[in-house]
Amino acid sequence: MPDEESLMTFWDHVEVLRKVIFSCLIPLLLCTVAAFLFKDTVFEAVMAPSRSDFILYRGLSHLAALTGITSLAPPDFEIQLINTQLVSQFMVHLRISLYVGIVVASPYIIYRLFGFVAPALYEREKRYAVAFIASAALLFVCGALLAYFLIFPLSFRFLGTYQVAASVVNQINLDSYISTFLMLILLMGILFEIPILTFFLAKWGIMSAQDMKRYRRHAFVVICIVAAIITPTVDIFTLLLVACPIALLYELGIVIARHASPAADDTATE
Repeated sequence: MPDEESLMTFWDHVEVLRKVIFSCLIPLLLCTVAAFLFKDTVFEAVMAPSRSDFILYRGLSHLAALTGITSLAPPDFEIQLINTQLVSQFMVHLRISLYVGIVVASPYIIYRLFGFVAPALYEREKRYAVAFIASAALLFVCGALLAYFLIFPLSFRFLGTYQVAASVVNQINLDSYISTFLMLILLMGILFEIPILTFFLAKWGIMSAQDMKRYRRHAFVVICIVAAIITPTVDIFTLLLVACPIALLYELGIVIARHASPAADDTATE
C-alpha cells in the first residue's frame, strides 16, 4: 500500500514547504528581537576586538613574558570609531541583530528544512546528508572563530593604527568596522570549507590526492599569500598563525581526497 508521501501532489508539497518556512521565520524573528533588545551584550562582543585589552593581545603579552620575546607583546592602542550618517548606528544595530538571530536560529532552521527533504532520501543518503551538514557547520564555525579571535583583531590593529604621515589621523567609520568584521568572518568560514569541497571534487574525479600532493608547494605559497593579504602585518609570527590552520586544512583535504576518490570506492567494493 503506498505511503502518504507518495500520494502527495506537487501543491501538497508546496503547502508543507510553506508551513516549514513559516515555522522557521518565527524563531528567527524571536532570536532577532532578543538580540536587538540585548544590544549592550551583543555589541560588547562585536566591539571587543577593537580594544587593546582583547583576549588575543593579553595572550600575546603573557606569551612574550614567558618566552622573553618582547616583540610578541603588542603595544597598547586606542582607535576611536565614528559615525557620519544620521541613521547609520540604528541600521547597524538592526543588521547585527538580524545576523545574530540567523546564527542562533540556524540549528532549528536546518533541522526543519532537513525534515522536509528527508522523506525523499534513502537511509544511506540521510546518513551522508547529516554528516555533510554537521561537518560543514563545524568547519564554518571554526573558521568564524579563527577570524574573530585572531585574524580580524590583528588586521584591525594594523590597519587602524597605520599612518602614512603623523599629520593624518585615523578615524574609522562604524560602517567600515562592521563591514570588515562581517566580511572576514564570512570569508574564513567559507575558506574552512576546503575539506568539503575537496571531498566532492575527489568524488567526481576532478581532483585526486596525487594531484594535491604534486601541487602542495604551490598551494603553500598561495596560502602564505592569502594569509599575508587578510592579515597585513609585518610580523612573521602572525603570518604563521594564520597560514598554519589553512595549511592543515589542505593536508586534511589530501586525506579526504584519498578516501573519497572513485578508485577508493572500487577498492572498498572489491
